[in-house]
Amino acid sequence: MAKQPNIGKLVRALRQELNLSQEKFAAEFGVTFATINRWENKRATPSPLAMQRISTLLNELGDRGKILQASYFGEEE
Repeated sequence: MAKQPNIGKLVRALRQELNLSQEKFAAEFGVTFATINRWENKRATPSPLAMQRISTLLNELGDRGKILQASYFGEEE
């Protein structure tokens, strides 16, 4: 059974992997710094469109993205 995904930790890990501040990461998504902060602290979840963008960024990272995805989703897709 795959573990429950932790989107907040995944967002933080992805942002750190890309070496971006919350502000710069927010700009990539067209959202505010506060939105990224809420995602990372599990007070909000990314929209389906934002999840699509997160998935795209993970794919662009290649093996590093697969490792992140496996770490937070339990299995690679």
